[in-house]
Amino acid sequence: MKKLKSKFHQQDRKSLILGSIIATLIAITPYLFYLYESVPVKKTWNTFLFTYNSGFYQDANASMWVLTSKIVPLLLLIIWFFTCRHWWYHSLLVPISMYSYQIFITIGSDFEYIDSNQLIYLIPIMAIIVPSIYLIRAKIFNEINTVSKTMEELEDEFKISPKNFWDRIRQYF
Repeated sequence: MKKLKSKFHQQDRKSLILGSIIATLIAITPYLFYLYESVPVKKTWNTFLFTYNSGFYQDANASMWVLTSKIVPLLLLIIWFFTCRHWWYHSLLVPISMYSYQIFITIGSDFEYIDSNQLIYLIPIMAIIVPSIYLIRAKIFNEINTVSKTMEELEDEFKISPKNFWDRIRQYF
């Protein structure tokens, strides 16, 4: 009996490798955050790939600290978004867009106005996501009140299950 496994307990090699990569990325995020410590504390940072000249902070180390403090949470939110099985996972697009905007502004304007006016740019995204999530929630609770299904069965009914990573990306664009 132990040799017979249901199809839900069997893991194929592809999902095992992908899960290992995701787990490794999550595990190394503290090290990714502290990469800024390898940047020198001076205005110009020369590497064999590029030369970075800090404008606003007058310190390349501080500039990279700000950048890593935006990139690491964005990375974790993106992993959470693509691995979440719950019906509300689209709400993660709001902080993802917020961090993306902050990174774009940080790089584009050389740190002049970090974290300013971001709500104005998030309003269109929130105007789509928040009502969508509320409508899905309302539909779930309407089904709960009229049908004798469990919450898990209803979440499975509303869940979109793309076959692979690129199908999941395509469903949003």
